[in-house]
Amino acid sequence: MANRNETSVTSFILLGLVPVREQRIVLFVTFLIMYLITLLGNGAIIAVIRIDARLHTPMYFFLSVLSSVDICIISVIVPSMLKNLISESKSISFSGCLTQLYFFISLAGSECFLLAAMAYDRYVAISSPLQYTIVMNPRLCYYLVAGSFAGGFLKSLLHTLMVLRLSFCGSNIINHFFCDLTALYKLSCTVTSLNELMIFIEGPFTLMAPFVIIVLSYCCIIIAILKISSTEGRHKAFSTCFSHLTVVTLLYGSIIVMYVRPSSTYSPEKDRITALIYTAVTPMLNPFIYSLRNSDMKVAIRKAIVRKCICHWM
Repeated sequence: MANRNETSVTSFILLGLVPVREQRIVLFVTFLIMYLITLLGNGAIIAVIRIDARLHTPMYFFLSVLSSVDICIISVIVPSMLKNLISESKSISFSGCLTQLYFFISLAGSECFLLAAMAYDRYVAISSPLQYTIVMNPRLCYYLVAGSFAGGFLKSLLHTLMVLRLSFCGSNIINHFFCDLTALYKLSCTVTSLNELMIFIEGPFTLMAPFVIIVLSYCCIIIAILKISSTEGRHKAFSTCFSHLTVVTLLYGSIIVMYVRPSSTYSPEKDRITALIYTAVTPMLNPFIYSLRNSDMKVAIRKAIVRKCICHWM
């Protein structure tokens, strides 16, 4: 009860990226462009997949959900960051901070599970192509997506409730551009060893379990590809997996560097750079990664552009 009575912080100050005004203006323009590209790119993927009947397959269904999650992730972080870059007031309420934290963790966790589902989808498509539509039926796809979101939101609820047990009675300055767990732990007057222990206990299930599924799926995929006699067939199989592997590397690499390490190695500068990768850069790059190496997506996008031009001309 004593710790709860000491809680006097009702809002936080987000320092953001850089204090110099000229640099803030440059960063504002840069991240605004990145945000718009992310919205347009992922929105275009969702629209093209919805319009083109040839893309109504499990692979593209998962891709459209991934694009939706990317839009939500960057929308949770970047608009607030843009406001802080041009505003002298960088405060965020305690409830606003927890809300941002909750939705960010839930969406990031959901994306990890979703990437595992996509890896399993690729495994079934390559190892059992004749049974692909039977195994990856619409019901299973919906269950996998629902399970991904359920896992992400339950993970986030756990960490948000753990933050609520902490007291913040000293400094309210967060040396970050959004409300992040590690940054909040640094400000807490309460011992955070239990919170950090929860990360290391919960992490292997919600972070590493999807990663293990991805690794095992690709081990089976490689074995299946090596059994393909045609060189062209092998190349096509590898090509369909390359985009997914690139996204997995970007997302998991940055998250593991960010969270799966002792708090004693916490570095605000390095963590901000790492956080930018999975909050802004990865959502922006995903549409290009998936569309530039996917012939079906490129054809569908060209058709959509031509159809749009014809409708506009008529």
